[in-house]
Amino acid sequence: MSLPDIEVGLSEFEREVRDSVHKFAEDVLRPAGRELDRLADPGDVIATGSLLWSVFDRYRELGIADLEELGGDLDPIARARLRCMVSEELGWGDAGLAISLGVAGFARLFARMSGRPALIERFAGPDHREIGCWAVTEPDHGSDTLAVTERSFSDPELRANCVARREGEEWVIRGQKAAWVSNGTIATVAALFCTIDPSEGFKGGGVCLVPLDLPGVSRGKPLDKLGQRALNQGEIYFDDVRIPADYMVVGKDSYATIVEMVLTMANASMGAIFVGTAQAALELALDYAKERVQGGVPIFSHQSVKARLFRMFMQVEAARSLARRVFVHNFSQVPLLQYSIASKVFGTNTAFEVASAALQIFGGNGLTREYPIEKILRDARASMIEDGCNEVLSLVGATKL
Repeated sequence: MSLPDIEVGLSEFEREVRDSVHKFAEDVLRPAGRELDRLADPGDVIATGSLLWSVFDRYRELGIADLEELGGDLDPIARARLRCMVSEELGWGDAGLAISLGVAGFARLFARMSGRPALIERFAGPDHREIGCWAVTEPDHGSDTLAVTERSFSDPELRANCVARREGEEWVIRGQKAAWVSNGTIATVAALFCTIDPSEGFKGGGVCLVPLDLPGVSRGKPLDKLGQRALNQGEIYFDDVRIPADYMVVGKDSYATIVEMVLTMANASMGAIFVGTAQAALELALDYAKERVQGGVPIFSHQSVKARLFRMFMQVEAARSLARRVFVHNFSQVPLLQYSIASKVFGTNTAFEVASAALQIFGGNGLTREYPIEKILRDARASMIEDGCNEVLSLVGATKL
């Protein structure tokens, strides 16, 4: 069941967009996510004819794929609020697919950021159908590549697994990105975060746009995971891959700033997505509690169940309030990383805790694949590690206080 709509001050346009995205999440994302989750071989998720491709097509038809442009006629606060609501609704539908659809726009973001007309036309044209990925994590390095506040970020003794060197008017890329690259096995272009000056550790990095059909690029198999199985992830290998010098859009002088900016943006989105996931778990549990009879009455009549549901309700609303506040600030004013991290950590922890409580309400039925709550629990658990594990992110956030 849907809980009351207490949104105040939304324009007709905002409501229309929110409601259309909710319908897309209900009609497309949720059933597709369940079907893709049940595939035993993760290679089948990305196979020709997979339902995944229909999801991408339907998302483009919806007209919101370009989130940077969504609500362009609104004032900054309303626009930020709308983007947050869209992320929530997508996360309500399916967390893994929401992340896949979101990260698909990374190359477009960096092409526009470069201000270079040729790159904007190549990677961010109005009719482009590129699928992007955020290629940052490496076999030997995970959350530490994002820990911009920690001494290890500029430690030259920590050797990167993916390095680019300048040769004339080209950059030559060699190395590997780890199996955790979201969209790694299907992306057509990577926003590649790599090291260009090893003497400065990760701080000596750069960001380049790399078409993934170039000679020297190869992929690993899709990762077989506990949760978010609709979100394909896998290695990308670079064997002396050459790109034009102009494709390096961020140099080492601004690399740390860009990492912080991207982390701020990504963590805010994660916080909102998993508010939607927590909302989905709460609704499923509430519906089940009013239908399941034990002791001669629906279990909603039992005080312990009511108390658990109300605690879940409070957790979801608290996470939503934080996510909205962070979105409105960070996408309308100078962004603050510590607030985005707080939203991500609190939102994902809430999603897992609420999903776990929801499963407890389902009892033994919740452990079976007949009911969707076990999938939501698995999806929520994955969120506490991705986009920076919550423990390391908390250290970065604390340093910013």
